[in-house]
Amino acid sequence: MIITTTAKPSARALEQAGRLSAELASPLKARGNLTVTKLLTLSQDKKLIVVTEEEVRYYDGQAETPLYFHPSMAFVRVKRLRRGETDPLVQLSGCEEGDRIIDCTAGLASDSLVFSYAAGPAGSVTAIESEPVLCALVREGLAAYQTSLADVNEAMRRIHMKCMNHLDYLRSLPDNSADIVYFDPMFRQPINESSSMEPLRAIANMDALTDDVIEQAKRVATKTVVLKEHQASGEFARLGFERRHVNTSKIAYGVIQL
Repeated sequence: MIITTTAKPSARALEQAGRLSAELASPLKARGNLTVTKLLTLSQDKKLIVVTEEEVRYYDGQAETPLYFHPSMAFVRVKRLRRGETDPLVQLSGCEEGDRIIDCTAGLASDSLVFSYAAGPAGSVTAIESEPVLCALVREGLAAYQTSLADVNEAMRRIHMKCMNHLDYLRSLPDNSADIVYFDPMFRQPINESSSMEPLRAIANMDALTDDVIEQAKRVATKTVVLKEHQASGEFARLGFERRHVNTSKIAYGVIQL
């Protein structure tokens, strides 16, 4: 993988690119007049990160659809919370102001953002992501992305990203040291209509959850352990969750009440 910038990067972008180069053990290459397509041919594994003034973009084999951080539907959900409406995840998890939440499968941190807003400044959200490139992309995005709403920006900044295996992280914690532990693994049964997930599926950890992970989550959480999956998934029954359908979509949540 190669790390680069735009053709005329600012000092800030150069510093960020250098930091990512060291973190991800990937060479930093001056952009010059090279196109993304050309840089991909120069990369041994056909992977590329481009640091722009607005965001960090990740390319995997092709130049058309980079992966980058964007709050997407989480922004819509948070705006509903701001209007006093409910959110299914907040409701089912029992999330309240001041709660401590661990998002064990952060991905693009959409649900982490919803939790962070709901828990407020007195709460905390730790977002665990095992894949180094994805963790770096999302961490940098959470630190820099600007919406039109100051309180939403603050909720993004409060999320603490950690790059490690979620089982290792849970094992390191004392009993009852969080209120909610959340899992949104890559679905065993993909929702094929969700084309926006395809760039993420190429980089995300595809491992299934284990019984040991769920037992650790139950030890750590004081309120709920929550699983998001395809509504037809057998993971709810396999892992001991009570499946709850929250709307007519293909997504369901499973809850273990503690």
